Amino acid sequence: MTTLRASGSPEDKLAIAEILETLSDGDLPVRFSAYDGSAAGPEDAPYGLHLKSTRGTTYLATAPGDLGMARAYVAGDLEASGVHPGDPYEILRVMGDKLQFRRPSAKTLATITRSLGWDLLRPIAPPPQEHLPRWRRVAEGLRHSKSRDAEAIHHHYDVSNTFYEYVLGPSMTYTCACYDNADQTLEEAQDNKYRLVFEKLGLQPGDRLLDIGCGWGSMVRYAARRGVRVIGATLSRAQADWAQKAIAEEGLSELAEVRFTDYRDVPETGFDAISSIGLTEHIGVDNYPAYFSLLQSKLRDGGRLLNHCITRPGNKSQARAGGFIDRYVFPDGELTGSGRIISEIQNVGLEVRHEENLREHYALTLAGWCQNLVDHWDACVAEVGEGTARVWGLYMAGSRLGFERNAVQLHQVLAVKLSPNGESQVPLRPWWT
Repeated sequence: MTTLRASGSPEDKLAIAEILETLSDGDLPVRFSAYDGSAAGPEDAPYGLHLKSTRGTTYLATAPGDLGMARAYVAGDLEASGVHPGDPYEILRVMGDKLQFRRPSAKTLATITRSLGWDLLRPIAPPPQEHLPRWRRVAEGLRHSKSRDAEAIHHHYDVSNTFYEYVLGPSMTYTCACYDNADQTLEEAQDNKYRLVFEKLGLQPGDRLLDIGCGWGSMVRYAARRGVRVIGATLSRAQADWAQKAIAEEGLSELAEVRFTDYRDVPETGFDAISSIGLTEHIGVDNYPAYFSLLQSKLRDGGRLLNHCITRPGNKSQARAGGFIDRYVFPDGELTGSGRIISEIQNVGLEVRHEENLREHYALTLAGWCQNLVDHWDACVAEVGEGTARVWGLYMAGSRLGFERNAVQLHQVLAVKLSPNGESQVPLRPWWT
């Protein structure tokens, strides 16, 4: 381990790299360097971090943890070497495996404070990509009210349809794919996911499907191509406009439509099936009873619900997302375990018939999206700016690691609305491939 002090640093003060070494017990798995000339960590490390400015130090010092690092990285004050900004997965993996921080003693904290100086410890405005903290979102309405949910969806999904086309690929699908094997392409796996949902729901030509949180309408169009009548609902106007155009171009307008509306405002009932693919994460755990009760009311007897969403590996952990995800990716997003979701579905009178965990599939999906971002990096930066592109690279690479390490999971839960005499109208054994 080699540590270089900043030239001219007084002996009673620590250089930036020395502060990092102190907080990590000197066990750095990457090469770290700073604008003050200090450096630490293995000189031959394949990955490195360079702190370029005092602003970056302020971000790190005033928001310790993932939020401060994200601010410095998104703003361009913290650069990673050995990885592409569209896919910093490898450096995140190494740091996640080997970098541990400890709480400093009062004496050490005083030394760090004196070394940095009060000017660097005064909070400053975050990068423009950051959403308001939870306590300041009251102007948008109560948490998970229609107005506040609409604003949260706008923050994440109305970035740019062109940007999403680059990152997601031709399927325009922003949910976990389903891989038959690791050699399948992203597009093949996304098509396979829609086939799986379609078959689990037992859809037939002439059936009626409600797809809530439908995104750019990929499930809507998949089902309509097979003769199903479909209504899709999204809170993103940009998504709805894109989807309606795609429906018209495929000649599916007599069977399918995507509405710019809250799913709670869809008046139709009596659907043969409902698909909810990637929406439950935005609902709020306390709202599950009302959410699943509404879906139950929309189904005919014998109708089926397929709920596909990110989950936590247990049911007791805090539902709210961490600082980076909440401020930069999914404002007000909440996750819980599959057990809680199954219980809530059962509590409204639906019968759960099957569930499965596609955790590893989401890791593969995210790797595919990151590769798309790398392949189209210059075009993505031109479309949304480098800061936003960095947010996406960081978020997707970090999420991939989370799915691989079982920090998060992805569950599909299939349920049916029984008839009054308890008939389920489903085959005795799984009927999908």
